[in-house]
Amino acid sequence: IHTQERTNMGKQIPLMLCLFLFIFSISSSLQETEARKHSIKPAPITRLVSRSLYDSIFIHKENNACPAKGFYTYEAFVEATRRFPRFGSVGTSTTRRREVAAFLAQISHETTGGWATAPDGPYAWGLCFKEEVSPQSNYCDASNKDWPCVLGKNYNYGQAGRALDFDGLGNPDIVANNSVLAFKTALWFWMTEQAPKPSCHDVMTSRYRPTRADKAANRTVGFGLTTNIINGGLECGIPGDGRVNDRVGYFQRYAQLFNVNTGPYLDCENQRPFS
Repeated sequence: IHTQERTNMGKQIPLMLCLFLFIFSISSSLQETEARKHSIKPAPITRLVSRSLYDSIFIHKENNACPAKGFYTYEAFVEATRRFPRFGSVGTSTTRRREVAAFLAQISHETTGGWATAPDGPYAWGLCFKEEVSPQSNYCDASNKDWPCVLGKNYNYGQAGRALDFDGLGNPDIVANNSVLAFKTALWFWMTEQAPKPSCHDVMTSRYRPTRADKAANRTVGFGLTTNIINGGLECGIPGDGRVNDRVGYFQRYAQLFNVNTGPYLDCENQRPFS
């Protein structure tokens, strides 16, 4: 190689190296941008309910005595909340935490494995069951033409199934076999108004204003009204009902863990059920 050629080549090498580094940096930047674009962002609920808080709330859900052991995972709960972004995100920090505590209390009562002398108390055993023990009804309303019963199936999941894209009438059992769907159906009921009942979400975020009929029935806004919405026909208007007291007990424990007060009107013993 001639001297002049070697000299020109010596000049080209640094230029080629700089060009390579420039292209590489652009490529890396684009890859990082694309990765961020497709990455899964943390669900907003994680700001209110950390894994450690979730575990301290449900300290016995993984007990061998609980048939639902391994079912109600933190990941399933977080994933289900993505479908309902307004859950736990409306109002002040106190309002948001109180709503989440109320929701978790209500589903804990429905899945409780606690008893009066249970270790850590009766309200430390939420999410122990995934199917109702000794149901008080066959959950079939023969007069309901909009959501007709399927023989031997619980028709209560009909509307939720339509909203969440599963066969809630023909195959409601899927809810007990899919933890994310189990949380989603509970959240769907919590978030959805079903006239004349308001949604539990609107009640706990103070977005609901009692109607004239509500005032006449003494349906005051508070945790007790969510119990009325959920099962008022069987539990409300009864002084000292044990089921209502169990719901309240869970809520009081969870509110303390969330560092919020419960607010007034915890029970529904003086409320008439919705028609």
